[in-house]
Amino acid sequence: MGNNGKYRHEFKYQCSIAQMEILRNRIKTILQLDPNAAFGQYTIRSLYFDSPNNRCYYENESGTDPREKFRIRIYNSSSNRIQLECKRKQRGKTLKTSCALSLERYHGIMNRSRLDIGPDDPDVLRKFIYLCLTQNYRPSVIVEYDRIPYVYSSGNVRVTFDMNIRTSNMFDHFLDEQIVYRPIMPTGQHLIEVKYDELLPDFIQESLQISELQQSTFSKYYLCKKYSLGGIL
Repeated sequence: MGNNGKYRHEFKYQCSIAQMEILRNRIKTILQLDPNAAFGQYTIRSLYFDSPNNRCYYENESGTDPREKFRIRIYNSSSNRIQLECKRKQRGKTLKTSCALSLERYHGIMNRSRLDIGPDDPDVLRKFIYLCLTQNYRPSVIVEYDRIPYVYSSGNVRVTFDMNIRTSNMFDHFLDEQIVYRPIMPTGQHLIEVKYDELLPDFIQESLQISELQQSTFSKYYLCKKYSLGGIL
């Protein structure tokens, strides 16, 4: 599910339920369902970190280039796999680096009892801990959504349908099976993401053509954080 070490193109489109169904019916005939989606989809929950002055949020808003944001991510509300991830945006492309976190290390980060940097720690963890110590990075917002992912090996293409995007500030309950959320998209609105390395095959690009599909310039983190700050979506 990652792209460690390689910059990729990444585009997001806001769409209605009807538009999503049209595109899904096209895509599923030419792309394979991601094998990680054992039941056709999975749920992604991410805990984003930011500085007290919301540096990452405002860099996203202003389009700062380059910019980075850090998050801890789990799948299907399970703590069996906890990932620390950094997403770097530069010159219109995205680089994601990640490393696994043990449950013990996760709790040490959350309660700030283990913000040490060990000699064997991956670079992404070392940088994150450095920001926690020097810029007081702390939990900022939780983002959760249900994803139906399709893949195409040539060009490392991923087309994902992200539904029911929701947010929470129950940081201490991040690993709970269920937490209280609020939806952040207008009723009936979802997101489609298209990611690829260098070139998007023509037949995939053509299958994604639909009138009035709105490209989104902001991340899910930005939209959820804006909602929590009282902004109007």
